[in-house]
Amino acid sequence: MILEHVAIWTPDIDRSRAFYTTYFDGVAGARYENPRHAFASYFLTFAGGSRLELMQKPTVEPRAYPVEVQSMGLVHLAFTPGDEAAVDALTERLRRDGYVIVSEARRTGDGYYESTVFDPDGNRVEIAALPR
Repeated sequence: MILEHVAIWTPDIDRSRAFYTTYFDGVAGARYENPRHAFASYFLTFAGGSRLELMQKPTVEPRAYPVEVQSMGLVHLAFTPGDEAAVDALTERLRRDGYVIVSEARRTGDGYYESTVFDPDGNRVEIAALPR
C-alpha cells in the first residue's frame, strides 16, 4: 500500500505552490481549473514520488479555530532535507524569509532531529533528519 498524496485547502494556491517548490523542492504540475465549480488545484511531486495537492475554492472557509488549538485530523506535513545541518540551514532560511518558526531544531525522544515552521496558511511543516 502506498500513500499516494495528501491534499490541503489554501486560499491562495499560487502562494502555497511557491512556498513548497522554493523551500521543499516540490515540482508543480500544471494548474487544474474547473470554472463550473470555481475550483483550482496543483499537484506537487517530491523526491521519492510523494505528492501534495494544493486546492482552492472560494466557498471553503478558513479554520474557525486558532492555529494553537489542536484538532483531530492533520497535524503536520514532514519533510526530510537530509542531515541535521540541512535541517538547521533550511530552518534559518525560512526564518530569514519571514516565516514563523514554531519550534526550534531539537532532538526528539524518538530520535529525530527536527524543527517546525508554519506554511503561509498556518499548517505545521516539520523539517526532520531521520533518527540515527
